[in-house]
Amino acid sequence: MELSDRKKQILKMVVEDYIRSAEPVGSKAIATEMSGSVSSATVRNELADLVELGYLEQPHTSAGRVPSPKGYRLYVNELMERQRLSIAETEKINQALHLKMEELDRVISQAGRAVSSFVNYPAYVAATGKKSFTARRFDLLPVDENSCIVVMMLGDNRVKSQLLRMQLKVDQEQMPVLVNLLNSHFTGISMEEMNLRLMSVADQILPQMFLLLSQTVSYAVDVLEEVSQREVVTVGANQLLKLPEFRDADKAHQLMSFLTDSKENLPVPDDGPMKILIGPENISDALKNTSVVVASYDIGDDMRGLIGVVGPTRMDYATVAARLAGFADGLTRLFGKHEELPPKEEPKE
Repeated sequence: MELSDRKKQILKMVVEDYIRSAEPVGSKAIATEMSGSVSSATVRNELADLVELGYLEQPHTSAGRVPSPKGYRLYVNELMERQRLSIAETEKINQALHLKMEELDRVISQAGRAVSSFVNYPAYVAATGKKSFTARRFDLLPVDENSCIVVMMLGDNRVKSQLLRMQLKVDQEQMPVLVNLLNSHFTGISMEEMNLRLMSVADQILPQMFLLLSQTVSYAVDVLEEVSQREVVTVGANQLLKLPEFRDADKAHQLMSFLTDSKENLPVPDDGPMKILIGPENISDALKNTSVVVASYDIGDDMRGLIGVVGPTRMDYATVAARLAGFADGLTRLFGKHEELPPKEEPKE
């Protein structure tokens, strides 16, 4: 049954009054809010109908009503007024999201330290996307005459946003035109193509709109560069000094320098869960006398992590591989890809 406009108005008042006060809302309060345009008797009848239809509940014998789950759902779907975030709220959300990514980095870095101490070899960790990222959708939300919020959805459904201070005032009525331009010309393409396309549309829009378009595209390119980078963290390089193979200072220094300055060239897994490279199988000269074991794990959001160990060619491969696989599996569970931990083994008699 479709509710009348008056019933919807009364339901909206009950929900919002109850949210504010946490007390059942009576017909007298609703009639007062409606400035006497409807009598208390009429409001009581409407409230009774809303109870019968399941939108309101009467918890006690008092005249007050409270929303039911069905009433809240209608309120959220149809009656609730959408609020726009303030600049301060938007910045606070951005900071919280940034801290979340820092938390991810801390977890991965901590895992590297744990692996290194567990196997007594240097370890390295990284998080990376499985594919090149593109923008799926853009939106521009006006804040005031001089600023707007750019919202960018990535191809993996992550959402990034930032407050932009406009260099020139843009008529808010022109914003949908710019959003349409962004979504029709700058989605699903690479960073390089974005920059080329920006120049190709320069003569299609007003100068002040082009400035905002340029700012938005610049922000998008920065985001895509950030999410596409594979930042490698190495830990435990000093473990090499404990190994007889690296008693020679020059030999140890060469490998430790590689782990510090050229860590982006460390091996990554193929499509399989683990990769083992022994001595000359390594491409980099600095790794020719070492072996590398590297495993991958799922982070979610179409991202993967990798965690590897660098050690002498005489390393206990079975032990290192088993421990690394255990860490990788644990990290996959940590990031939510498996719902349950594996069953605990019972001690053998």
